[in-house]
Amino acid sequence: MNTRFSFIIFLGLLFFGINIHAQTTSVFENLVSPDGKLKVTFLEDKKGAVYYSFIADGRMLLQSSPLGVNNTTYQHLRSKQQRQVSKVWKPLWGKRSIVPDAYREMVLQFDAYTIRARLYNDGLAFRYEGVKVDSELTAFNFAGNYQAWYYNGEHHNIGPEYLKDAAAIRYPVMTVKVSDKQYLAIHEAFLESGEPLLLKHISGTTVFNVASKGSKAWRVVMYGRSPGDLVDSHLLELLNPAPEKDADFSWIKPGLAVWDWRINGAVFNGFKYEMSLPSWKRMVDFASKNNISYLVLDADWYGPEFNKASDPVKGGKVQSVKELIQYAKERAVGVWLYLNDVGGNHYPLEETIRQYGEWGAAGIKYGFMQGSLAEKNPKTQRITQLCAQNKLLVDFHDNPVHPYGQMRTYPNAVTREFCQAQLDGHQVFQPKTFVTSVFVNMLSGPLDMNNGIMDMEQKGRVDNAMPVPSTIVAEAARTLITFSGITILPDIPEYYEMHPELLKFISSEAMPWQESKTLSGEIGEYIVMARKSSQGKWLIAAATNEKERELIIPLTVLEKGNYKATIIQDAEDASYLGNKEHYNVLTQTVNNKNQVKVRLAPGGGACLLLEKVDR
Repeated sequence: MNTRFSFIIFLGLLFFGINIHAQTTSVFENLVSPDGKLKVTFLEDKKGAVYYSFIADGRMLLQSSPLGVNNTTYQHLRSKQQRQVSKVWKPLWGKRSIVPDAYREMVLQFDAYTIRARLYNDGLAFRYEGVKVDSELTAFNFAGNYQAWYYNGEHHNIGPEYLKDAAAIRYPVMTVKVSDKQYLAIHEAFLESGEPLLLKHISGTTVFNVASKGSKAWRVVMYGRSPGDLVDSHLLELLNPAPEKDADFSWIKPGLAVWDWRINGAVFNGFKYEMSLPSWKRMVDFASKNNISYLVLDADWYGPEFNKASDPVKGGKVQSVKELIQYAKERAVGVWLYLNDVGGNHYPLEETIRQYGEWGAAGIKYGFMQGSLAEKNPKTQRITQLCAQNKLLVDFHDNPVHPYGQMRTYPNAVTREFCQAQLDGHQVFQPKTFVTSVFVNMLSGPLDMNNGIMDMEQKGRVDNAMPVPSTIVAEAARTLITFSGITILPDIPEYYEMHPELLKFISSEAMPWQESKTLSGEIGEYIVMARKSSQGKWLIAAATNEKERELIIPLTVLEKGNYKATIIQDAEDASYLGNKEHYNVLTQTVNNKNQVKVRLAPGGGACLLLEKVDR
């Protein structure tokens, strides 16, 4: 029989089974979250097929959904156990310094495999153990025709679309709006091996099957009462293992970085920026003066990046790079080195990474990895491990494997381009893309989005001289909103220095963050983010889509006492379509009982820097 036809029949039978068995299943175990507000119910039908349902705040969100692997539909339950865990995780860097790790866990042992399920206050996770997983029966059978958004490569995300209207294949993160007070997200955590999560929609239904093959991972259902709750979650990281006991990651330092790719071709007061030593030193000097930890060197420094003859340890400008690393080190600035997959494949990878570590580089930006996602995942893991061994941070670019909480096990995995980055791929993204991506892509982990442009026209740039549809206030705001272990700033020093208030805001983004909180937001509309820096300053940023809006921001995140608030917002005539550089600055004294009203221009934003004062 034709394989594709057989698969279609199987899916049809599976969906038929969902509807029939939903009426004839019986409950054999319940698992309740520590706060008692979430519940997962495990069910079986008369033949022993296993299902689960998920209830949050008294409402069923996932109805009877199949569980199982390798077509072993019918199973005999041999034992079941429950336990409760309550501890904390103290990450080296992340959204906050202390993360509660509290859940109830159930272990269901069947004849052929075991299901381990954990229910946190903000979501459900389960995985299969004791068996080699070739395929899964796992499905997400949503209880209504909700709206959803999905990852879409280096393009604007798909959505909002109703679940029944989805195409056959969708990629996570899948963010779902149930109502104004209930949101879900489907993703995975700790993908040890196999294909990254792939979702197969059953046409005309609200059912999505796991179509990935050979995956060893947690299946995760995140839950929030606002989309910001999903953004603030640590569920994916908590499902990854802690580092090995003898691992030393004390050298890791998250922070800001300047970048040589977008500066190329810019001219200011007679100086032309290029990807060369004079420009690199100029960028290092600027970074050193402004609390910016790194300079990132992009492609072609060791020769044309796609040329197999370009030697990543001997070619091109290697001697200049070695001189630069020493020059930057004397000024407390680290240098990142780009490595293309061509160089990674045609020269000894371990030796290349070891050399970069010995030179004193700070990190590696790895680009254009080839192969299927199933092939990329173990290679990504290997490169991350090699970088850790050589005390190098790592950033994966150009259609990477999605993040799934790796930063807990390997804190040197500080970011990746799992999004459409600003001015990337010879295109720009529109304001709506940013305020969608932060509620979809960013749920998976730290993103390299390259925000923070100050020259809004980009004239003379070599790679992509396109005007940026944003305001400079929004660009500065996005540097704070986007969660990343390295925030890469794309412009030349002089344009930042032309806007000292915005430069001070950006340079005050001192990581690791002590606390983060999404204050408000709607998917595809706007977001307001607050973060507390390692220096004790609070920073709040807002960004909107193409719509102008006024927002009232409560300052309840502040501790007791008075703060000097520097409020930067778009001017009345500003817009992402024109007058992009017009903004106003207001300074006032505030406390945690105050509210601040800000105006966001179309495609605009607002930035608040809050510094504690004695009086």
